[in-house]
Amino acid sequence: MRDAGTREKNVDAALGWIEKAAADGAQVICLQELFTGPYPCQSEDHRMFDWAESIPGPTTEAISKVAAKHEVVVVVPLFERRAPGLYHNTAVVIDADGSIAGTYRKMHIPDDPLFYEKFYFTPGDLGFTPIQTRYAKLGVAVCWDQWYPETARLLALAGAEILLYPTAIGWIHEEKAEFGAGQQDAWQTAMRAHAISNGLWVGAANRVGIEGNLEFWGTSFVASPRGEIAAENRTQDECLVTTDCSMDDIDVVRTHWPFFRDRRIDAYEGLMKRWID
Repeated sequence: MRDAGTREKNVDAALGWIEKAAADGAQVICLQELFTGPYPCQSEDHRMFDWAESIPGPTTEAISKVAAKHEVVVVVPLFERRAPGLYHNTAVVIDADGSIAGTYRKMHIPDDPLFYEKFYFTPGDLGFTPIQTRYAKLGVAVCWDQWYPETARLLALAGAEILLYPTAIGWIHEEKAEFGAGQQDAWQTAMRAHAISNGLWVGAANRVGIEGNLEFWGTSFVASPRGEIAAENRTQDECLVTTDCSMDDIDVVRTHWPFFRDRRIDAYEGLMKRWID
């Protein structure tokens, strides 16, 4: 989706897309990062905190109703107001009965030009814990988390069957000509690698549209446990990307590519260090 200008319009649009996805046979639906408003972090502006809301709150209540109506699971990424002065970049998982199945708070918080998220968001404190839903155990992370193999591995080791990454990533106008193609390719390649090395399904839902000096590149996709692109939208248009995800493929792939079997868990203590001198 692209930002529609107001919280009400964005939520209404999301409800419409959820209805379409359910009609298309979807059981697990993932919305884009911070979908209720514009991407707020292009500058350090205290007024943007007005987009935050509580959980549960009006957005989760509205989506819970449509989730229960169609018996679908929905990943709902929000600007969370946890307490006065305490905010998170959060994804709520609403189960097929409309209840909240679990919550994930973004763990890795970037601080780059036009992505000044450290000004707004406290790092997550819920860890990397998969969320059991009616249809699958979901490993949910958010945008910048998608670059970290540790995130994917820990979610997979805890039993996640599908990794979902709500995303807001795009080109800075003056960088696009020189670096744009490589940035976009690296983004997808990193997540396809997570699918391969962990033998599970991976999906990324990225926003579209131009907001200020950012051009969000869309290209939402789903990758199989073999890293194959099972479905994607190669444009920057609003879209619905759906595919069938066979949970049986996870066992098949992991027995043929036994990366979990051959892990040297006795030799990885260095991963707990910032740097190995």
